[in-house]
Amino acid sequence: MDPAGEKEISGVSSPKVSDTAGTLSSGTDVPSAADASSEQNAGEEREARNANGAKGEGSGPQKAKNSERKRLPKRFTTMLPSLLEAGGDLDRKIRERVGKKYEVKESPRFAEYVMLAISLLVLFMMVSFWMHFRKTREELGGGQMFGFGKSPAKRFQGGEDSVTFADVAGLKSVKEDISEIVDFLKNPKKFEKLGARIPKGVLMCGPPGTGKTLLARAIAGEAGVPFYSINASEFIQLFVGVGASRVRDMFEVARNNAPSILFIDEIDSVGRERGAGTGGGNDEQEQTLNQILSEMDGFSTSDVVIVIAATNRPDVLDPALLRPGRFDRHVTVDRPVQKDRIQLFQVHTKKVPLNKDVDFERLAAMTTGLTGADIRNIVNEAALWACRFDRENVSMNDFYYAVDKILMGAKREEVISAEDKEKTSYHEAGHALVGWLIPECDRVRKVSVIPRGRALGVTWSMPDEDRMMYSQDEILAKLKMMLGGREAEKLVFNELNAGAANDLERATGLAHKMVAAWGMSSRLGPAAFKTGDEHPFLGRELARLRNFSEKTAQIIDEEIMRILNETSLQVQNLLTENRNLLDALAQALVIREELDERQIEEILGPPAQRRRMDAEETASSADGESAVNAEAAENTETAGTQTETRTDLRTGADTEEPGV
Repeated sequence: MDPAGEKEISGVSSPKVSDTAGTLSSGTDVPSAADASSEQNAGEEREARNANGAKGEGSGPQKAKNSERKRLPKRFTTMLPSLLEAGGDLDRKIRERVGKKYEVKESPRFAEYVMLAISLLVLFMMVSFWMHFRKTREELGGGQMFGFGKSPAKRFQGGEDSVTFADVAGLKSVKEDISEIVDFLKNPKKFEKLGARIPKGVLMCGPPGTGKTLLARAIAGEAGVPFYSINASEFIQLFVGVGASRVRDMFEVARNNAPSILFIDEIDSVGRERGAGTGGGNDEQEQTLNQILSEMDGFSTSDVVIVIAATNRPDVLDPALLRPGRFDRHVTVDRPVQKDRIQLFQVHTKKVPLNKDVDFERLAAMTTGLTGADIRNIVNEAALWACRFDRENVSMNDFYYAVDKILMGAKREEVISAEDKEKTSYHEAGHALVGWLIPECDRVRKVSVIPRGRALGVTWSMPDEDRMMYSQDEILAKLKMMLGGREAEKLVFNELNAGAANDLERATGLAHKMVAAWGMSSRLGPAAFKTGDEHPFLGRELARLRNFSEKTAQIIDEEIMRILNETSLQVQNLLTENRNLLDALAQALVIREELDERQIEEILGPPAQRRRMDAEETASSADGESAVNAEAAENTETAGTQTETRTDLRTGADTEEPGV
């Protein structure tokens, strides 16, 4: 047998047995068949070498054979299956391979019990995890895998970190409407006693950032009942019918956990008026809307499930969704007024260490028209700015920086040429001067030629108080201020550039509304011409529609051009008359780059708004003095008449002539 065969036999004897499993042990040395073969080959090799006259015992192949033989295993133990029986096939094959006695010992029963217990424990844990997963998916509205038809609504329950009405600043009337629902969920007998019925649905409308979602979270924290929140866009998915299926599942989960509240955010994504979609009359959005309508009608009197929805597009919602019986109550969440903004600053600065110089009233006056989200952002930016300089608290200067960053944009660290800086200074000086000289304009607060955001310069103006309506004169004053920068460049440099593109766009849009929407055209009269699907809160047009003739459209264009041309001419005359003030303000901007209201007043004098207020106060005080004098004279005359009458009564005279 060749050496290769010897290696195969010696290398196989142990692994072939160890491939099985049970317990095999031997108390004696177990020579393999490879030993006999090795000795036979060694003898043949020695005889061959002696015949050839070869010498050197123990050298060459013989030495390798001896070393290989020493490496063969003498004792080994292996695991065999419990099926091993004496006289069986496996037993017979092992005896043939080993060629010696071997002893089979049974493994301890304790090990088998341990393995069985471990297997059962793993199985129990897997089953428990699967049951918990399914229960959680049912409560929360389904999972991702195999859960296309399950609602992804998230469940919230009141806890330590929950939001309450105390965390919602302002919005007094809105919180009163919403708190009725919470009160009904806590004490329904109070309403049932008087025969009152709680609204099935509440629709919260308002601009972005006014606190609609925060109010919903406050309801979840106050009510103490299961609160399910979902974004309406999550209903629409890849497969047809998924939206309707998720709606059914969401309402079913809410009914099973009644009393409960469903909050649908951005409901306009599925609640648009039917027939207006791009997919025809049977698209996925309409199927989802139909299912929502059906589920809201399907509530029984015993199902205490209240649906709250939020949107900033109430104008596009389907009328069937807005009717009583579905969304009974509509709540408008508008931008906060000044007293609400003061409360917002107080709420958002609870955990912020403040310096003594922080004035909430001043900050509220500076942030007219901003939402609660804007104010929260201002507080955060002020805190970040203070952290940048390792301050221990947040000062008023930090808030000034944050307000400028939010309203005017972040400063850009770039250097502009002297020529561009001069043109930008005259452009912004034109805006500021027109706003400073015309009393109907909003008061100018700050002018800057430092590049901010996407602009090279900014003029910031804001009214002294919250305004809800503007007159025609005030709108024309806004137009004049918008065109002031372009006319100033034209007056000084006798040229025009592209820097006034945004001013012209805004001015044209405002003039268009004056003519087509607000009836401020003498040629067209008191008529409104719809030219687009205007957003009630965002003020954007999504589509260009017409409900008037081409001749009327031409008149609208002519009136827009007339208003813009007349306004530009008036602004040009105003700047020409006050050229010295324009130059002084522009040169100050070139040097200082940024001027606040006090610095502008040092250059231009008191603003026209203040002069008008002083004149009105003087006139009102004069009228008041005249009224007081007239009232005093009347009282004196009346007192004289009463005295004369009493005298007559005392004397018993019958005369009733008044005394003089």
